[in-house]
Amino acid sequence: MDIATLVGIVLGLGAIAGSIFLAAAEAGASTGGFISGPSFAIVFGGMLASISVAFPLSDVLKLGAAMGAVLKGGEVKLGELVDEAVEAADVGRKGAADLEKHVDAIKNYFFRDGVQMVVDGYSLDELTEILETRIEYREIREKTQADLFKSMGVMSPAWGMVGTLIGLVIMLSGFGGEGGADSLGPGMSAALITTFYGAVFANLFFLPMADKINVRISANTTLQALLVEASRLIHQKKHPLIVREKLNSFIPPAEWKKEG
Repeated sequence: MDIATLVGIVLGLGAIAGSIFLAAAEAGASTGGFISGPSFAIVFGGMLASISVAFPLSDVLKLGAAMGAVLKGGEVKLGELVDEAVEAADVGRKGAADLEKHVDAIKNYFFRDGVQMVVDGYSLDELTEILETRIEYREIREKTQADLFKSMGVMSPAWGMVGTLIGLVIMLSGFGGEGGADSLGPGMSAALITTFYGAVFANLFFLPMADKINVRISANTTLQALLVEASRLIHQKKHPLIVREKLNSFIPPAEWKKEG
C-alpha cells in the first residue's frame, strides 16, 4: 500500500467532512444536504459514460486495476539493484556457465531477462534494442492509464455542472406553483451539490492519481534504464567496481552504494 496516497485521501476527506460539520454547526443547518444519490449518479455515471466514449473498452475495464496500481506500494530501492547488478557482474566475469546458474537468483524480472540475453549470446546491440523497446512500450501502456485518470478529472466537474443545470431547471419550473419561493434555498442546494461532487472527484482522486502514475512512469524508466546499462556492462565483462561506479550515476549521491 502506498502510504502517501492513503494519507492524502484520508486527510482530504477528513478536511472536507470537518469543514462541512463546522460550517453546518455555525449556521444551525443540517449536513444531510451533502448526501445525494441522484447527484452522485449523474457525476460518476456521466463520467464513466464519457471515458467509455473517449477510450477503448479494454482500457475502461482495466480501471479497477489502474486504481489498484496507484494504491500499490513497495517501491524498489535503486541502491539494492546496484548491489544485485554488481553481484551479477562479478559472477559473469567467471564465465557464461556460472552466470547462467546465477540467473534464477535475480529478483527483478527485467534485469533477469537482460542477463539471460547475455547468457544466450545476444549481441550488445540486440540486447540494448530489445530492452529499450520494452521500456518504450511499457511507458505507452502506463501513460494510457494516466490519460484515463486525467480525462476522468476533467469530465467530473463538467458532469457536475450538467447536474447543476438539471437541478436549476427543476427548481425554476416550480416557481409558478404554490410555495415556489420557499423552495428556492433547498432547490439551489440540491442543484449545487453535483458541482461539489464533481470538484471533489476531480481534485482529490482522479487528477492526483494521474500525476501519481506519471511520477511512477518516470521512476520506472530510470530504474529500467539503470538495468539496461547493468546488462550492457555485464555483457562487456566490466569489473564490478566499474559497474558500481557507473550505476551510481543513476541515483542521488546521498544514496550511492559503496563497495562492501
